[in-house]
Amino acid sequence: MRLKIFPRPWRLLVIVVVYFAVILFGRLPDHLILFPTISRIDAHGAVRKTVPFENGKLELWTAKSQLVQANGHADTYVLRFYGNADRAERWTADEAEMWGNRAVEIWGMNYPGFGGSTGPAKLARIGPAALTAFDALHHEASSHPIVVFGASLGATAALHIAANRPVAGLILHNPPALREMILRQFGWWNLWLLAGPIALQVPRDLDSIANAKRVHAPAIFLLAERDEVVAPRFHRLVVDAYAGEKRVIALRGASHNSPIEGAALADLHGALEWLLPKQDHH
Repeated sequence: MRLKIFPRPWRLLVIVVVYFAVILFGRLPDHLILFPTISRIDAHGAVRKTVPFENGKLELWTAKSQLVQANGHADTYVLRFYGNADRAERWTADEAEMWGNRAVEIWGMNYPGFGGSTGPAKLARIGPAALTAFDALHHEASSHPIVVFGASLGATAALHIAANRPVAGLILHNPPALREMILRQFGWWNLWLLAGPIALQVPRDLDSIANAKRVHAPAIFLLAERDEVVAPRFHRLVVDAYAGEKRVIALRGASHNSPIEGAALADLHGALEWLLPKQDHH
């Protein structure tokens, strides 16, 4: 029995068709960047809240600092976005005390497809979801200032909000320039045949450099010195593009997921003294 082999030109055509099919319809950026989970996680006392989003729901977890619990109202609200494999309920309650002796309420958002937020998990849904979360918080916060805090992928959501909504300030922890990372860090080994199209499919909403150029609110940048996930040179692209006032805190010896502690935490509290008074002017 003889196997039918495509003539060489036809083989090339098949390869090209398969290549473009994978690039156009394979949702490669979503699969390569997002790592959603839906298993139950202990929320450590954080309170679950949902808001409508695209025929489904968006899950938010809220927590109040001890001062808010004592006096019954928050002076500052924080909208928190986490990394591409993390969940809001894991951290929100613990972070409520990060702000020291301040009356702060934190809202942490789970991306679509993460936790109890309705799927699918797609990069294109992160920007609209972030704006939906901000609008819900803004409605509840009334005239109180809102600080947007994003880590890693969450920094792209934070910058998208700040470019489109009135925020009092930002905290950006290891912000990635996604398109530039894909092209410069991963393009060489595939001659940009994969990296180029994948970079082009990153939604405009999440273009951190373009968004940073549009934001004039004050910002604190927390940059891990030994970030093995987002190379420090890509942090700097976002920092250098940022149009507003900024304070940069170098996290000495820290990797991408290192906790903010010790001298870095003291530096952050000092920077908050600079960031928060400016809220009176917004």
